[in-house]
Amino acid sequence: MTDTQEPIHEPRLWSDEHWTARVIKNEDDDGWAVAMHLDGQTEPALVGPWTMGRDKKNPKPLDTAAFNTLVKTAKEVIRRSEQQRHAELNKNVSVTVDGQRIRVALAIVPDEEGASATLSASDEFDAELARVPVPPTFRLNVDSAQAWIASGFEKPSR
Repeated sequence: MTDTQEPIHEPRLWSDEHWTARVIKNEDDDGWAVAMHLDGQTEPALVGPWTMGRDKKNPKPLDTAAFNTLVKTAKEVIRRSEQQRHAELNKNVSVTVDGQRIRVALAIVPDEEGASATLSASDEFDAELARVPVPPTFRLNVDSAQAWIASGFEKPSR
């Protein structure tokens, strides 16, 4: 038994490996759209306009080349979304204190029951100087990093 389903190659439904493309009626106008779903996901990874067929009424049928392009585009959308999410949850600034370059990083761990966050400091050789828990609402910037370092890496009060 394998997890992979049999491929489907129909004009409006194309499924291969872990992806499914479905051509759907565009609710906003007379055109068509295509939705790309990754197996196991409830929401589509990508929804975009789809080309009309020669009769200017029905959608152009899906084919191998179009499906492969849609998979590549959907993967890129997911990758960019993951990068954006990572950037939202992980911030860092570098400051120079007494001639020493220190990188201060804030890492937020999301959780439905309550997110947590950690503030850490590393020297220019990536040796950790300090690590403390902080509220996930902590605002990391040059000023807050310098204040934390000046306090001797005490847990920030806010």
